Amino acid sequence: MKNFQLKVVVVCTMEYFVGYWASVIVVVLGIVGDCHGDGLRKNFYKDSCPLAEQIVRNITWTNVASNPFLPAKLLRMQFHDCFVRGCEASVLLNSTADNTAEKDAFPNLSLEGFDVIDEIKTQLAKINCSNIVSCADIIALATRDAVSFQYNRSMWTVKTGRRDGTVSLASEVNLPSPFDDFAGLKQAFADKGLSLKDLVVLSGAHTIGIGNCEFFSNRLYNFNGTNGSADPSLNSTYASFLKTKCSATDTTTVVPLDPGSGRTFDNHYYTILKLNEGLFQSDAALLTNDHAREIVDEMATTTNEEFFKYFRHSITRMIAIGVLTGDSGEIRQKCSVINP
Repeated sequence: MKNFQLKVVVVCTMEYFVGYWASVIVVVLGIVGDCHGDGLRKNFYKDSCPLAEQIVRNITWTNVASNPFLPAKLLRMQFHDCFVRGCEASVLLNSTADNTAEKDAFPNLSLEGFDVIDEIKTQLAKINCSNIVSCADIIALATRDAVSFQYNRSMWTVKTGRRDGTVSLASEVNLPSPFDDFAGLKQAFADKGLSLKDLVVLSGAHTIGIGNCEFFSNRLYNFNGTNGSADPSLNSTYASFLKTKCSATDTTTVVPLDPGSGRTFDNHYYTILKLNEGLFQSDAALLTNDHAREIVDEMATTTNEEFFKYFRHSITRMIAIGVLTGDSGEIRQKCSVINP
């Protein structure tokens, strides 16, 4: 363990659970004592708020039943939170007169699902758990439960015990982009202690949800400033279809990220990726590296249950990034503002 500028950095080396390769996990910000986050454990609220996880699940499932796109929205929220200051709910904080928060940075303007997090927090307050259950844990649990709804079972275990951060700065929002090439994506994930396999597996979250035309229209009409040419790596038939949906200046129309399976969490994303029908440039980028392409092939040919195992492993690693535990941070009484 090495203390550097008041940040504790713990390096853990672990064998990837299917023996693919060993990877190095580096978790920054917050005291983290093992590869899953020291202080996080199953059933953290068993004694202090025994109904917590049930309340999160019930409210989340009720909302997913009426909004099938909620799982994708919460996955995106969680990703945007964890990749900035760590998984400590700073993405939920509102801007103030003196500070522009993460929520108002351009990549986060289209985030949705805040109302569900607030609804859960409000219900927890009714059983005197508002000061017990963190907003960071609510994000982690609700995201898992939203994805799990269609299968009526928990798709991965969420260890709890996260605490909430008290700083949120729009200037710190530097997320992997839909326009990123492979090198940019790999570096962004490596900076968070995530491996190449984590990158490819977590990209599988694009099996659900929708994408706005403004984030891929360049691939249709002016790829890399080529005066009207389309991205040659994009399936031409699919490109023609997308042009019927999106104009070059369209900023409102949305299309499924995974054509034909956009509401089902499965491994179909990798099938369409191999057909060169990945919607974003960042999707297509996974095919430009030999090792990444091998993992895409593996995910495309495995069973859904095997893909779920891979995803469970990678998202468990992601939601341990930079967690605050013990006496760090706070438990926000209201998720959108720090405590008075």
